[in-house]
Amino acid sequence: MPEYRRILLDGAAVQVTVDGDELVAGDGRRVKTDEARHLPPVVPSKVIAVHLNHRSRVDEFRIELPGTPTYFHKPTSSLNSHKGAIVRPEGCKWLNYEGEVAIVIGRTARNISPAEAGEYIVGYTVANDYGLHDFRDTDAGSMLRVKGSDTLCPLGPGLVTDWDFHGKSLRTYVNGEVVQDGSTDEMQWDMHYLVADIARTITLYPGDVLLSGTPANSRPVQPGDVVEVEVEGIGRLTNHIVTGPTPVRDDVGAQPTESEEVLSTALGGDWEFRGIRPPRR
Repeated sequence: MPEYRRILLDGAAVQVTVDGDELVAGDGRRVKTDEARHLPPVVPSKVIAVHLNHRSRVDEFRIELPGTPTYFHKPTSSLNSHKGAIVRPEGCKWLNYEGEVAIVIGRTARNISPAEAGEYIVGYTVANDYGLHDFRDTDAGSMLRVKGSDTLCPLGPGLVTDWDFHGKSLRTYVNGEVVQDGSTDEMQWDMHYLVADIARTITLYPGDVLLSGTPANSRPVQPGDVVEVEVEGIGRLTNHIVTGPTPVRDDVGAQPTESEEVLSTALGGDWEFRGIRPPRR
């Protein structure tokens, strides 16, 4: 399957193809994959994410899915890349990973059916839909700061075309240990449905990204942790967690909180029944 990446090469953003352990630019320049400075593989005008889609995640929270999906928006300023640093602001504690498959639009899409939607998808990439749950009490409806803060939308390493999304594994690793283990087959609504649903009222442009949901066991990570998301047939997205150099300003706006809602979301819907106590580091 063809794979395309974007890297910073001699100061310019360049699209490259994968050739073994090297990346090849259109003019023939080559760089070792491990030495390349990756950029997000696409440049979207918008990033839209579904709230809940994987049945294991729904079961974890002991809830029922609505009859149709619901969504939130991640601003493009949250975009990040393969090997990029995920910044947890000073004073915040509840930063969770969420490994996902990202759908990338290839043609302008509006008012299309699920049966037609595949014709408008150029390919797929790996995503980690990080959530800063310290702000969940104030942004639970919009998820703006929870999911839209800077660096919280890494994509990559590449864009893979001609990928069949059926029956593919999705795993997340923290410091080498598997922490999420799911499959695209547990999704309530598949990739084509999600694209057609959004395109009923929102025009999707080439490069736009839709995040398709995460399986069970999203949990907090700490500065120094290395988080990897691997999707069968697409690749492995790697990021590391760092602490921001300054705290969230306390002279404006809502401040980070640690309510039952925050803890139950960050630690899993049944944390209080399993005797789990919040990490303090």
